[in-house]
Amino acid sequence: GCSNVAWARSVILYRMSVTAPAARVAAPGRAGVDPAQVLALARHVLATEADAIAGLAARLGDAFVAAVVLILHCRGRVVVSGIGKSGHIARKLAATLASTGTPAFFVHPAEASHGDLGMITPDDVVVMLSNSGETDELVFLAPHVKRQGAAIVALTGNANAPTAAGNPFAYV
Repeated sequence: GCSNVAWARSVILYRMSVTAPAARVAAPGRAGVDPAQVLALARHVLATEADAIAGLAARLGDAFVAAVVLILHCRGRVVVSGIGKSGHIARKLAATLASTGTPAFFVHPAEASHGDLGMITPDDVVVMLSNSGETDELVFLAPHVKRQGAAIVALTGNANAPTAAGNPFAYV
């Protein structure tokens, strides 16, 4: 979840912020780690993440409600897809949905065109994650999913992207 992302960013930012090994001041038993710097950085990352999450509230609207209703009334499975970092998030989303009782699975968009598309039925809802909304593999996949009869929910940062344009279930 968000706390895992914040923790990872704290570690990465701390690693990037420390100077050359000779310039580090060693704290007793901590091998050169400055606890105050670690805590300050972790608090900064958590505050940044909290602000980003709070900013999402203003972006909720009719498309979000429509997507929620569509998923709640899904007679099949929720199929989640994305590539790159969005793919990692899509895998986690599919696993979380499945572990909380919603039949769901992940389909890699590049693999879908090589046989995995057959797993998608007209009763399914396909959730596509892409920050740009222009990922070639998802843009290629969308018309095939529509031809299968499944609905598409697009989660993207670009309202004009091919995966979102004209999609009543696009959440930007």
